[in-house]
Amino acid sequence: MIDLDAYFARIGYDGPRTPTLETLRALHLLHPAAIPFEAIDVLLDRGIDLDPAAVDAKLITAERGGYCYEQNGLFKRVLLALGFEVEGLIARVQWGAPAEASPRARTHMGLWVTIDDEPWYADVGFGGLVLTAPLKFGIIEPQPTPHETFRMVPEGEDIALQALIGEVWTPVYQLSREVQLDVDYDLPNWFTATHPSSHFRHNLMVSRTTPQARYNLLHNRLTIRKTDGTVERRLLAADEIGGVLAETFGLSVQPDWTPLFERAVAAGG
Repeated sequence: MIDLDAYFARIGYDGPRTPTLETLRALHLLHPAAIPFEAIDVLLDRGIDLDPAAVDAKLITAERGGYCYEQNGLFKRVLLALGFEVEGLIARVQWGAPAEASPRARTHMGLWVTIDDEPWYADVGFGGLVLTAPLKFGIIEPQPTPHETFRMVPEGEDIALQALIGEVWTPVYQLSREVQLDVDYDLPNWFTATHPSSHFRHNLMVSRTTPQARYNLLHNRLTIRKTDGTVERRLLAADEIGGVLAETFGLSVQPDWTPLFERAVAAGG
């Protein structure tokens, strides 16, 4: 169960509650603008609780953000409550990895949504390159979104999601077609939140995507990429990071986050 009224108030949605493509598109645009991507609890050694009550208390009531299992898990329950047909998927992230790098484990959650017998792909939990519109399964032609243009290309048994960055099609992740149950995310979530090799254990990463721009914080480096093509970059001092988290990302900054800001400056240079 989920409190749809509370969720809709959180993301600023007051439209129809019918399981249509128009509803999915509206929610998919609003969700990443209101609920930032962040894994601060991982940096604080608190782990990530995927129990629905814990996710709702964090992302809706406490107005925090979360990473893919929290974001897409919440979005899945919202869509199910509205009457959509939804299944979980899992992907092998390629974004940011050198071409010669060894394959990563499958650790990213996505969603298969069926509307009028047509399959669509939704993902509100991929940080600084999060989709802002659902993509149609089964076509390889480029699909524009309010931000980048994407395409989904068959790759063996999987589907390769690629983004058009400049004039280059860049790998984002390799999506498995095998449906995942909720319990299937427990192990990759544990790995992502606790394993020393997980980049969430070492990097302060916060993202928010509005219809006007993508806002990304990595360590102490703030990047704003506007939809008109302009890019702004700033290096933040430790005492500036909390203010940016509050004002730009909408997070309620806690006193025990302060040591993370010094670490972010040291890591960011």
